[in-house]
Amino acid sequence: MAILNDLKSARRIASNLIRSRRNRRALARRLEAEPQPERDSIHIAVYFADTKVNLYQIRQWYAPLAKLAETWPVAIITRSPSATLVMLDESPVPVVYLRKVVDLEQFVNDQELRIVFYVNQNTKNFQMFRYGRMWHVFVNHGESDKMYMTTNQFKAYDYSLVAGQAARDRLSRKLWGFDVDTRTIMIGRPQADHFVGELPYVPDDRTVVLYAPTWEGDREAAAYGSIASHGVALVTALLATGEHRVIFRPHPRSGVVDEEYRKAKEEIIAAIAAANARDGAAQHIYDDGKAMGWQLAAADVAISDVSAMVYDRLAVGKPLIIARPVNPAAEIDTDGYLGDAEWLDAADAADIVSIVERVQHSPEAQERLEYWVTRHFGDTSPGEATRRFRAAVEKLVAEWDRHAALHSGDRRVREADPFEGEGDDEDDPSTEDA
Repeated sequence: MAILNDLKSARRIASNLIRSRRNRRALARRLEAEPQPERDSIHIAVYFADTKVNLYQIRQWYAPLAKLAETWPVAIITRSPSATLVMLDESPVPVVYLRKVVDLEQFVNDQELRIVFYVNQNTKNFQMFRYGRMWHVFVNHGESDKMYMTTNQFKAYDYSLVAGQAARDRLSRKLWGFDVDTRTIMIGRPQADHFVGELPYVPDDRTVVLYAPTWEGDREAAAYGSIASHGVALVTALLATGEHRVIFRPHPRSGVVDEEYRKAKEEIIAAIAAANARDGAAQHIYDDGKAMGWQLAAADVAISDVSAMVYDRLAVGKPLIIARPVNPAAEIDTDGYLGDAEWLDAADAADIVSIVERVQHSPEAQERLEYWVTRHFGDTSPGEATRRFRAAVEKLVAEWDRHAALHSGDRRVREADPFEGEGDDEDDPSTEDA
């Protein structure tokens, strides 16, 4: 068995090397035709060191960044060829590929950066952290009650832009010596002002149910995924009624670690295809597209796992059910919304039709929902989160101006450390962010 595992690892490494070299060659050809930012032309950067497997984390910020770029020059710094090739085609703001640390050094020397945003906790973030005279700001890629939302890594950033008071409460409970009043700024969920995508079906009188599970996780404490435990039973029950339309949107990484989880996902996809074949008007949807937003707004009821998807849906203010993890080691913070949420146990998944009916028409459930929407996001009026995001940036830029005036002088950074790493292109399923 050990020899077999070694062979598999060797093949994976060789495959990654071949793919990486191919991507680098393709990117080199592409960059020859791409204009590069002029000196001192970028004031705000988003640092994205991950590979294309985690592009969903940056994509949800495209629209808010495009809006921000109307006032301040914005660019996305990338370190992976595979991610860069995709983002050059889809990003609304310039993409700058800086594979080596010396490339990063040169960019920092050439640009007068005020703010650098981070959407995840990739370990390569620390290659950017060492540069002073700019604000390092964590914006995350979603709001949730996962343990990921209270990691001590929050302390590494100058500031964190969080959704609302619930996030501050969560950080206060979990982190020692972290001053949430000065280190966090509440902005709501600006992505909710830019929900995108057109309906891929013709609306009718069916109840639309969005099932948006997370992946299986790479450790027991993060094993929140429900596809294998809940998913097949609940989707099968909903498809059988003729009165529901199912939108199945699994996390992009679903099944990359656990074979059983992958098979359950494929079973659900096959069941949706079979239901559409039986009833052409059903228009059930397996959604793996890039556009995010229409699913949350269109669904009458949503079913999710403990993940950022819960809070994306919460911002819409419509009925929500959360699948309870079957792994007892999966950490659940019940001090916030999850302590008052509508939970679905695996044993009850087959009874999902009656549960959907109950939460959809329960005045008590709607009242609780409205309370937690305000607690997590504050004012969710259209455009309000975008206004608060802009106000936060204005505040940070003004603070940068003040410090720059006090500490004017040589802006040069130190020489690169020859032992520090480069960007890579390995789509490793054990990557920390989820």
